[in-house]
Amino acid sequence: MRIVRDFEEAKALLRRSPFEAGELPIEMKQKIRDVFGKELTPEEAVRRIIADVRNKGDTALFDYTERIDGVALDSLEVSREEIEEAYGKVDSELISALNTAAQQVRSFHQLQMRHGVKEFTEGGLGQIVRPLERVGIYVPGGTACYPSTVLMTAIPARVAGVNEIILATPPKGDGEVPAPTLVAADIAKVDGLFKVGGAQAIAALAFGTQSIPKVDKVCGPGGLFVILAKRMVFGTVDIDGLAGPTETVILADESATPILCAADLLAQAEHDVLSSAILITTSSEVAEETSREVERQLSELERAQIARQSLDDTGRIILVTDIDQAIELVNLYAPEHLSLMVHNASSYIEKIRHAGGIFIGESTPETLGDYVAGPSHVMPTGGTARFRSPLGVADFLKLTTVVSFSGEELEKLGPAAATIARAEGLTAHARAVEMRLRKGRGEQ
Repeated sequence: MRIVRDFEEAKALLRRSPFEAGELPIEMKQKIRDVFGKELTPEEAVRRIIADVRNKGDTALFDYTERIDGVALDSLEVSREEIEEAYGKVDSELISALNTAAQQVRSFHQLQMRHGVKEFTEGGLGQIVRPLERVGIYVPGGTACYPSTVLMTAIPARVAGVNEIILATPPKGDGEVPAPTLVAADIAKVDGLFKVGGAQAIAALAFGTQSIPKVDKVCGPGGLFVILAKRMVFGTVDIDGLAGPTETVILADESATPILCAADLLAQAEHDVLSSAILITTSSEVAEETSREVERQLSELERAQIARQSLDDTGRIILVTDIDQAIELVNLYAPEHLSLMVHNASSYIEKIRHAGGIFIGESTPETLGDYVAGPSHVMPTGGTARFRSPLGVADFLKLTTVVSFSGEELEKLGPAAATIARAEGLTAHARAVEMRLRKGRGEQ
């Protein structure tokens, strides 16, 4: 891995740029031409898909699933029989692990409910908390399988009290959803599961079709076309954010173990060629040893080619003079995941202003957060940890403010309201208050 020793160069490398679609791979450009019969930008393609799904409903979903995924479906919805059969296709050890993870996720989000947003009434003012009625969960799929994402999105919604959870995920080439995904959906108590992926799935959840009900919010990660679709339907529905490629920063001092630093960097890099795995360290020895360990461990990985490209393109080892410099870089980058592999790691938490999740010490690898720790692994990426939070129960709750004033309080505040209303030229607003004031005073 490349080692960066200049602090100013490191800051320049870690500054974020706004999300852009960027240059598409040749294969993706060809796919767009095959599907639409002409060259389109990703934005144009997604806009066309959304319009077709909005206007044609299920017909467009069947059509795009065949044209994009190469799967001709008889039905969009996964049946109860398919879910029950999935249990027979999944190893009992995995089912046990999914149940363990589900319990951890459920327990953490139950804690959030107890300590999070509260109802109150005080002095005529208050707020009530209500769950969303129906949410849509998107889980990437196709050639891959992500049962963990099902648990990490659906369970927080269920704990928050959402009445109906609809899940969409692309089918495999045989038209089926991977069995582990179906088992996870059953464990998470998903209400409806549909074999639809990509931008067309987001459009279906946002606008509704003959088979798929319209939801109030769409959550979950996805690729470029899913991100663009979520951005385009925002306003029609709420979204949880625009989760891009995953990223990890490891902050290490001389106490860190290079073999573990390398293992964690590679665990991140194997996700995707666009993933980012960065080590920031105060130790030249840790930097050099970790770089060598990465090369040694790469040869042992099944996804070595993906991991190597990720590390070559976006992976860095940054050498700094002290922990303060390291923390400055962390806060500049605002990573999705931050691992603190330093002496007295907990003592630095107060200085971390921007990070999706903080993992303390060598006994807490970020991999635990991906699967079984409890907090959702749907976290802010691309620097959005500066203003967004990990997915949690608050994403599935909404607040309604309540105002209840007595005549005495109206007398106290009403004149100010009327004055401001008249200053804004809204005479009817002012009169609505002034009439009540006169009535309270017994005036005509």
